[in-house]
Amino acid sequence: MAVIIPRSDPPSRIHPEPSQTLEEIDHFDLLPDSILLLVFNKIGDVKALGRCCVVSRRFHSLIPQVENVVVRVDCVISDDDSSSLSSIKSRSAGSGSFSSIFRLVVGGIVKPLQALGQFLGTKRSSCGSGSSSSSSSLSISGGDEDGGEIEQGGVTHHSPTQVLKNFEEIRYLRIELPSGELGIDDGVLLKWRAEFGSTLDNCVILGASSVIQPNPLRISQGVDTTIVEASSSDDNGSIPESFYTNGGLKLRVVWTISSLIAASARHYLLQPIIAEHKTLKSLVLTDSDGQGVLCMNRDQLEELRVKPLAASSASKRTLVPALNMRLWYAPTLELPDGTVLKGATLVAIRPSESKKEVSDISWVSSAFEEPYETAAKMLVKRRTYCLEMNSF
Repeated sequence: MAVIIPRSDPPSRIHPEPSQTLEEIDHFDLLPDSILLLVFNKIGDVKALGRCCVVSRRFHSLIPQVENVVVRVDCVISDDDSSSLSSIKSRSAGSGSFSSIFRLVVGGIVKPLQALGQFLGTKRSSCGSGSSSSSSSLSISGGDEDGGEIEQGGVTHHSPTQVLKNFEEIRYLRIELPSGELGIDDGVLLKWRAEFGSTLDNCVILGASSVIQPNPLRISQGVDTTIVEASSSDDNGSIPESFYTNGGLKLRVVWTISSLIAASARHYLLQPIIAEHKTLKSLVLTDSDGQGVLCMNRDQLEELRVKPLAASSASKRTLVPALNMRLWYAPTLELPDGTVLKGATLVAIRPSESKKEVSDISWVSSAFEEPYETAAKMLVKRRTYCLEMNSF
């Protein structure tokens, strides 16, 4: 007698798996990598990217492809603070982990700038004892030449070269120092902008012995934005005799040399970064005070890779070539917004061997942002004084 055993349905038919609802779908995972890279490029900040890097394996694989990177330095470690540095760690094979950016502390940028401190009294802001390990900092005297790590008070300080080494596709890099290197008195205006290839291409310096801010009442009533000329009592733009006798000229020479030293020291520090990141198209090294800006475009970056810079024998900075300078001066310069610059001075600098047209000064007036762009445009309309300076 045959026994028929009834066929049982498979478990999947008896207990079907619940289908995913819209609420359970992770729509972020559906975004293509190209969209995520757009987001990461908008973020830019290297510490924020370091935090994103540890979120998931996907993020970890995408962060090295970011093209736009910004390195912001939070504080500078003074010589006194850095004297207690324990030892320089040797880099192990595992130290290259990209997630180490999460504890980013940038160090070693300011070491060659100590000469500025001796020259004009560099302003230094030291980190507080309670600063966290995630804050960016610079060590004025620390850091080995290879961009290693230095540990102080539980905080690891990295050189910019080490911080950026895991980025593979950087095209636009901006490094921002916590303050300008030049210690100047309150109320004094000093700004510079320099471009470099393998050596100095050009530099523009804008200074004023004092700045009188505009009357708020005048601003609220609105002002005419057309460029006005300097005080009519200043005749034809000639420099007054008192400028030579009261130390005015000497002060401008100090401003010029100091700005060039700061620019050439920044340029010297960028060598390893430029050599390692062949994809760079634009590099800017600035400071939060807006005191100085060093810029390099794609052609200038390539020039430095092909033609090594000439270093100064006196300090770790790029040798400044022989220069031709053009100077404009106004004892009093009132800007359209009501700001008044006392002893306003504009200096345009190019190497003596430069083949660029001397009469072309369009690059001078566009070197700064408003309201100082207007100040530069007003000054270049005045009498021009030509000077020369030897290489140093």
